[in-house]
Amino acid sequence: MIEWRGPAPFYFLPVPAKESAQIKSIASAITYGWGVVYTHATIGGKRWKTTLMPKDGLYLLPIKNEIRLGLKLEMLQPIKATLEFDL
Repeated sequence: MIEWRGPAPFYFLPVPAKESAQIKSIASAITYGWGVVYTHATIGGKRWKTTLMPKDGLYLLPIKNEIRLGLKLEMLQPIKATLEFDL
């Protein structure tokens, strides 16, 4: 998980290169613009609707505070996420 410090901190989980490439191959069918892709994400049994954002050839999965804090996710902790797409 990475932290972006803007006016408020935001947390993202980088999608690995292999999986990002797979998403990119279907992105034109599921994007709503600027390469942003709708998805349903699940971590630790918590599921939510969000968007993946392209960054430096990968995608970033935003982690909502209620998910991050509720599951006690930390910066260096390995995190497994499942992504589902409506094609």
